[in-house]
Amino acid sequence: MEISITETAANHIKTELKKRGYGKGITIGVKKAGCSGMAYTLEFADNIPEHHHEFLDKEVHIFVHPKDYVYLKGVEVDFVKEGLNEGLKFNNPNESTKCGCGESFNI
Repeated sequence: MEISITETAANHIKTELKKRGYGKGITIGVKKAGCSGMAYTLEFADNIPEHHHEFLDKEVHIFVHPKDYVYLKGVEVDFVKEGLNEGLKFNNPNESTKCGCGESFNI
């Protein structure tokens, strides 16, 4: 599996999809942002996006555009709770540097 999610992340995503009442999975990608150069994007996929790589892990469909795949190959998505904050976290073995605030990264 070249894009994976933890059990905790899978449960969170499935719960959110169920609350919405629709959706095929999630789309993850990258965009230019922040002081390190790139930031992760994540959104619900209401339809199966054309020309995307599709991964299935723990019954969650994950879609990645080919242009983003080079940055995301090997990524693991986790769901973490830190104090009062909680959210999805990207564990990316390709990162060479990360912004001090944790919002952006570089390869």
